[in-house]
Amino acid sequence: MSQTGALRELALLFLRLGTTAFGGPAAHIAMMEDEVVRRRKWLTREEFLDLLGAANLIPGPNSTELAIHIGHRRAGWSGLVVAGTCFILPAFLIVSAIGWVYTRFGQLPRVGHVLYGVKPVIIAVVLQAIWGLARGAAKTKLLAAVGGVCVALGFLGVNELLLLVLAGGFVTLWRLGTRKPGGGGTAPPAVKALLPGLPLGGVVAATAAKGFSLGGLFLFFLKVGSILYGSGYVLLAFLRADLVERWGWLTEAQLLDAVAVGQVTPGPVFTTATFIGYVLGGPSGAVVATVGIFLPAFFFVAVSGPLVPRMRRSWVAGAFLDGVNVASLALMATVTWQLGRAALVDVWTVGLALASAVLLIRYRVNSAWLVLGGAVVGLLVG
Repeated sequence: MSQTGALRELALLFLRLGTTAFGGPAAHIAMMEDEVVRRRKWLTREEFLDLLGAANLIPGPNSTELAIHIGHRRAGWSGLVVAGTCFILPAFLIVSAIGWVYTRFGQLPRVGHVLYGVKPVIIAVVLQAIWGLARGAAKTKLLAAVGGVCVALGFLGVNELLLLVLAGGFVTLWRLGTRKPGGGGTAPPAVKALLPGLPLGGVVAATAAKGFSLGGLFLFFLKVGSILYGSGYVLLAFLRADLVERWGWLTEAQLLDAVAVGQVTPGPVFTTATFIGYVLGGPSGAVVATVGIFLPAFFFVAVSGPLVPRMRRSWVAGAFLDGVNVASLALMATVTWQLGRAALVDVWTVGLALASAVLLIRYRVNSAWLVLGGAVVGLLVG
């Protein structure tokens, strides 16, 4: 296929995913796996897991970084830009529209009925992806055991990055201990390059002055995108510390509304920044905040992406990545459990989840159509 054709395919796929991918990073990853591994066969399960593991090792929005990785693998540097931009763009437009409504009328649109039907579908989509990817990640009894331990530690609240590093380090040390003398192979610096050693956060540590400005808004979100690991709750803590407590740019109520918008709209959760930018600075603020928080993701993937294939050629780096991969799936499993407890609340939602699972596994219905169907059911039942 020509470069133009590959870029067109990437643009159409990630525009659609950005419009229909509700449910947070675990759901986004599941939908990407369905499209690029099962349907289009752009990547093998093992290649997809390697890119997922690499995305988990760098700061920023993991599902967006995975989209950028896929774009780079499919169509080089142009694909990197196209896939990431097209995944972010629909959410940016939707959240900006919500920001306009919010600043004009002082309240958020009601989307509870839609989410009532969408969330159970998302549970089925994510579970199907975890099951499929687990067969490639848990290739040995050791990796399966490491994955089980990571699930338990995830439920206990152990830090996500610590889990990834510990799992990768343990598998590497285990294979080092069982490796025959003279096996050869030395590790390239790929693992170190993927770890959060780039001090982008330090470059912009002196973020904004107390008085609001678009430049200060950009630097603040550039810092957040450069150093943030973890869930939306970690993002909430970062935003509250500076925007509410230190500078007083937002009220507590506005911040909670911003986080809610990021959670209930499709696409990256980090578009919380878009909403905050719109509330503070109108359309210009929305653009500035969005570029600031997502720009580091493009940078980190551009630096780390070319190293991922090289990691597989080294037994040390490959062992580390194997450990990271099973830990990544373990984190997806713990998040799915938490989502399931909130989503499966009655007979309707349980039935919708089961029906979605059957349609996914038995009839291979596209997950995007299932999400849209769940939204319709939510509107009718709710």
